[in-house]
Amino acid sequence: MPLALLALAVGAFGIGTTEFVIMGLLPEVAADLGISIPAAGHLVSAYALGVVIGAPLLAAATARMPRRKVLIGLMLLFVAGNALSALAPDEHWLLAARFLSGLPHGAFFGVGAVVATGLVAPERKARSVSLMFLGLTIANVAGVPAATLVGQHFGWRITFLGVSAIGLAAIASLALLLPNDRAENHSSGLRGELGALRSLPVWLALGTTVAGFGALFSAYSYITPMLTDSAGYAQTSVTMLLALFGVGATIGNLAGGRLADHSLRGTLFGGLASLILVLALFPVLMTAQWSAALAVLLLGVAAFATGSPLQLMVMEKAAAAPSLASSANQAAFNLANAGGAWIGGLALTAGLGTTAPATAGAALALIGLAVAAVAHAVDARRIRTATPVPGRGRVVASHVPGESETVRV
Repeated sequence: MPLALLALAVGAFGIGTTEFVIMGLLPEVAADLGISIPAAGHLVSAYALGVVIGAPLLAAATARMPRRKVLIGLMLLFVAGNALSALAPDEHWLLAARFLSGLPHGAFFGVGAVVATGLVAPERKARSVSLMFLGLTIANVAGVPAATLVGQHFGWRITFLGVSAIGLAAIASLALLLPNDRAENHSSGLRGELGALRSLPVWLALGTTVAGFGALFSAYSYITPMLTDSAGYAQTSVTMLLALFGVGATIGNLAGGRLADHSLRGTLFGGLASLILVLALFPVLMTAQWSAALAVLLLGVAAFATGSPLQLMVMEKAAAAPSLASSANQAAFNLANAGGAWIGGLALTAGLGTTAPATAGAALALIGLAVAAVAHAVDARRIRTATPVPGRGRVVASHVPGESETVRV
């Protein structure tokens, strides 16, 4: 694997750290700014909103630019957002700074995935994407816990200055390790990028992402009360258990990338089926501490085994204009975050038990598997349509980006 993938992983590490560290620092932020913890929780939503808006907007706006310059520019925006977060005088400025920090998130992963697959042989594409995502999963294992401890002992503003420093390291890595590229080799421009979103297979892949990762966040958003109330863990043990989730996510991400290079669809189906099984077993696994720890690990493995296959599938379905579709998939991840947490919360407040969000997550994963099955059926039908029929002439596929209309001649 080329060393340039390390530069993408460094950027992913910084993005993953800033996305999740705020959740552990809400009490410190609230106390410093004189606001309630629920009000401080709006900072999480502001970042997610920035991701959802920024992912397609920035990817479309930079469609004709050299991708190396795009990635460096996105990380400069990331550094600025985090530095402004550290300097924010009140909650309103901090909300704006968190929104700004979220804007480059989706576009960085979207454009970065396209760059990563272009650096390797075709049979290693999924692995290259998983190595970029490795920075994100390692952030959950090491970056977020370390940044949280720094914020608790030295102030939350120091944490965001530290994240800005990580962003500067990513910029230096991108400048040194990524090869120069030419903009005109990339796509047909904004019109071509937007044309990719007219494809039904692209929307089915995005729908699979929303449902599949919505299943993860339905359970993960409420993992703390499950571990304390059901499994009997002390509150002080939760941080270590969340790091265990990061270990599982790292294992699943690497395994999913390697397996997807052999069978993209098979890996996706297997990952979603495993996620359904793990979440369905949560009410049983959360009855003892050892099995609860195993459940947290397996949740990370099963969920992130589907990350690289889903990203690569969206890119392949929009092969003529992959940057916007790839970035849109990152927006879908964040919609899954918000939607899954909302559905899990409904299950919890309905009085169905502490592990009810996991059961709701299993249902969402089942929906994701069903959408993936429909996508497979659509692909199979299109392949049959494109196969020459004896006595009926041959079939010529349309060359319109994102479309698959055929004409008989």
